[in-house]
Amino acid sequence: MANEETTQGAESGVQEGLEKVAEAAGQVADAARAAQPPTQNIEFILDVALQVTVEVGRARMTIQDLLQLGQGSVVELQKLAGEPLDVFINGQQVARGEAVIVNEKFGVRLTDIISPEDRVEGLGT
Repeated sequence: MANEETTQGAESGVQEGLEKVAEAAGQVADAARAAQPPTQNIEFILDVALQVTVEVGRARMTIQDLLQLGQGSVVELQKLAGEPLDVFINGQQVARGEAVIVNEKFGVRLTDIISPEDRVEGLGT
């Protein structure tokens, strides 16, 4: 009987110890949740200014040809008429579009958004 009482006492002590460990673990989890900053949303970056550039085309010329340009000169671009314009944000191409006029101002209607995978591939060039 003494062994049974000792065994029951040990089991009771173990049970109490496990309950205290579980309670302490719960307190640690609660403290960890309280220490984490509140969930951020995208609103805090909405006012960040970005440089948007629309490229009609490109040309390569010598300095001599450049110096001969004057009012009325025509610079031939490598793009064909009717090809989509390239849209860049902070120097990274993100879309293609077509020129439009809105309220007597030029604009760009986006016709194709570059996929994130293609944008990542473009970073290496």
